Amino acid sequence: MLSNPKTELAALVERRQPGYSLEAPFYVSPDVFQADLDLIFGRHWIFVGVEPDVPEPGDAVVVDIGRNSVVIVRGDDNEVRAFHNVCRHRGARLVLEEKTTVGNLVCRYHSWTYDLEGNLIHAPHMGESFKPSCHGLKPVHLKSLEGLLFICLADEPPADFDDMAKVMAPYIAPHRLRDTKIAYQADLIEPGNWKLTMENNRECYHCAPNHPELTVPLFAYGFGYAPDEMAPEEIEAAKAHDRATEEKHRQWEACGLPSALVEHLDDRVTGFRTMRLMLDGAGESHTMDTTVACRKLLGDITDKAIGGLHFWTQPNSWHHFMSDHIVTFSAIPLDEGRTLVRTKWLVHKDAVEGVDYDLENLTSVWKVTNQQDSDLVGYCQQGAQSPAYAPGPYSPYTEGLVEAFCNWYIGRLRAGLEG
Repeated sequence: MLSNPKTELAALVERRQPGYSLEAPFYVSPDVFQADLDLIFGRHWIFVGVEPDVPEPGDAVVVDIGRNSVVIVRGDDNEVRAFHNVCRHRGARLVLEEKTTVGNLVCRYHSWTYDLEGNLIHAPHMGESFKPSCHGLKPVHLKSLEGLLFICLADEPPADFDDMAKVMAPYIAPHRLRDTKIAYQADLIEPGNWKLTMENNRECYHCAPNHPELTVPLFAYGFGYAPDEMAPEEIEAAKAHDRATEEKHRQWEACGLPSALVEHLDDRVTGFRTMRLMLDGAGESHTMDTTVACRKLLGDITDKAIGGLHFWTQPNSWHHFMSDHIVTFSAIPLDEGRTLVRTKWLVHKDAVEGVDYDLENLTSVWKVTNQQDSDLVGYCQQGAQSPAYAPGPYSPYTEGLVEAFCNWYIGRLRAGLEG
């Protein structure tokens, strides 16, 4: 615990050394964790799900972030809305299940009833002077980026979401996420601070020795390399990979598939990064044989080998879009030492399990990779708790995106503390 949380946190922020990991309190302090909930998860756009979570009117899904519980529901007008999952009578939680289907939102305590637009439509025994219009559900800001759902708990959300959406919509649109269904969802509680989860995701320095399944479809040079440690033939192979990537980008973009790198991880409030990556082998999908996991391709895509589009958002998501399926990931902090990583695999809405895809083949690479990452995050959390821990230097070749994440995080903390 910090004796003077705001003052000590401000000092931690100001003495952060660029190019190095964060000091231990950022990973282990309950006070820093609370600041993260308030200043990061309470004020920024947070990825929480996909429109196929609520495919039909009346479908509802609940997401908990810290003390906040949010219910996302599709209305009879087919619009998706988000509300605080709190009855306006005496504060009971309205929706108790993670996913359900409702006609209206009915509080189990005293039967106060809200329609799917959040209006209070039934409140028995409240008298003639009672005004239902003053007691509707409290809305939560929600944006859908081509079917990816983001919420913001702040009264005034960051205004630059639409700028990101303008850039990203052409990248994501060909995969037609709204015309998919969730084939499988896996929830994994990693034994580490949420920032360790994100730092681990933002680099592949650790991939070769730890992810034999994930690296099957990935090129060794796709996530950075150290030229001064390589033989001449290795350097030429890396340059050949870069040239091949540029050529693939030209081909894909000529077919209406935006592919070039766009990177704004630490120079804007709503940080993001995207690029379409070449895949090794058959070049089709994140599977052990690198071919498509689902025979029914997404949207109007006809070429199986369009690589893998990756899309990252600060502070809590990463996504992979291929010709045949989509994988989305969200990291939700539970406490200073635990993080919920929620993974969803999406296929064409008309695809039939056992006919068009085998569930084990679809999910196996990322299931095992997630568990491997969870173990690694746990090792880092244990180390951060040691008196011997001290911030260590990032690799300038392979951990630049980790540094970008930490730059963004420290910058947003500083802005929150000063604000």
